[in-house]
Amino acid sequence: MVKVAHVQLSSCCGCLVSLADTYEKLLDVLGAIDLVYSQTLADVKEVPDDVDIILLEGSVCLSDHHALETALACREKAKILVALGACAASGNITRFSRGGQMSKPVHDAFAPLTEVVKCDLAIPGCPPSPESIVAVITAALEGDMDYLEPYAELAKYGSEACGCDLIVKVINKSLCMGCGACAAACPTRAVSMECGRPAIDKEICIKCGACSVQCPRIRFPELIEKIE
Repeated sequence: MVKVAHVQLSSCCGCLVSLADTYEKLLDVLGAIDLVYSQTLADVKEVPDDVDIILLEGSVCLSDHHALETALACREKAKILVALGACAASGNITRFSRGGQMSKPVHDAFAPLTEVVKCDLAIPGCPPSPESIVAVITAALEGDMDYLEPYAELAKYGSEACGCDLIVKVINKSLCMGCGACAAACPTRAVSMECGRPAIDKEICIKCGACSVQCPRIRFPELIEKIE
């Protein structure tokens, strides 16, 4: 049976809530896996060795050696390391942390997991939807690499994922077809459609990457660069 672990670093627990919010689908998934570690869902103290899939949510606090050691250990122990949610995939709201917070004044720098260790897959969203979590786990269990390809690309290139990507990679290259998928995906309504094109409000964009991942045209620029 496939061994799966859920690990949490600097996050709000929203991804965990979304994972547990899969209701009966979670039971189906749990019936197909061996959940070997989860700070909330399993009574286990340490992440065991040789885990098939580790879902790691949250960004990495660079001034906390425990967080760095956990990230490195998860990379070593996981055959497939998944950056779960926007904080792990692209930094999300923790990109704006500059230290001095009353609760943890010494914590002054955070980086997405994808910038600290090599991740195999990244699931965007703040939090990611329960359906997307189940779909990725199911595809990983079935070895459906075609379905997982966009998630693998996000893990490799997604550390800057935000509304700016839509401007640079899609709109500036006249690739936008005005479908509105980016605006529909934005959890903070930072993306609005104006005259058939997305407008980005940078003041409320949290850099979750949901908009750029949903865009059906954002994977085209590499092809255009090759043609050019």
